[in-house]
Amino acid sequence: MHKSDFFDNLLASLSLLSMSLALYMTFIYAPTERIMGDVQRIFYFHLPLAWIAFLAFFVVFISSILYLATRSIKWEIISLSSAEIGMVFSSLVLITGSIWAKKAWNTWWTWEPRLTTMLILWMIYLGYLMVRKAIDEGEKRARLSAVIGIVGFVNVPLVFMSIRWWRSMHPIVLNRSGMNIESRMLATLLVSLGAFTLLYSFMLLTRIKAGFNENAMEEIRAILEERES
Repeated sequence: MHKSDFFDNLLASLSLLSMSLALYMTFIYAPTERIMGDVQRIFYFHLPLAWIAFLAFFVVFISSILYLATRSIKWEIISLSSAEIGMVFSSLVLITGSIWAKKAWNTWWTWEPRLTTMLILWMIYLGYLMVRKAIDEGEKRARLSAVIGIVGFVNVPLVFMSIRWWRSMHPIVLNRSGMNIESRMLATLLVSLGAFTLLYSFMLLTRIKAGFNENAMEEIRAILEERES
């Protein structure tokens, strides 16, 4: 077995095992929250989803800088791969947040700071993906999307700090004294964070490999078209 295939299989196995453990802890091990009841268990998905969205967009930010500095196609592929995954996870953040808001605030949506800034972040990276679809010229597309990937990341700290800077109904879980939750809840959250991080790593590596294959196919297609002409 090729070394990279072994690593991929190992990462996939660890992702599966950790996600299984996270599900067990979420629905069996973690206690039922006294006020909100079982709907609070969405917290163990909602916060890790947000963490992965931020991590994915940070990878876009770094790889976009490296692309502009080197013009290497590998950084463009990494940036696009992470942006696509980040969009999936940020969409799930908005969906799970709305479900939680319905129970906590009796509304699916309210224009409070955390929800609003998260929606803006989602729209920025949707624009990133739309730009990549709209522009055919490869170098121009890569440059413009890299700029959006860099500038868009400025909104990530705004999302995180929004409930501290502005009046918000959103609860503050992490403060200066640490995580303000019961020990079994904290353990479940940490396992879930680790599981989603492994899942993201597996998804990113898989998408990057697919990206390199797609790029190779495009190069072959361009060579064949040039020969035919």
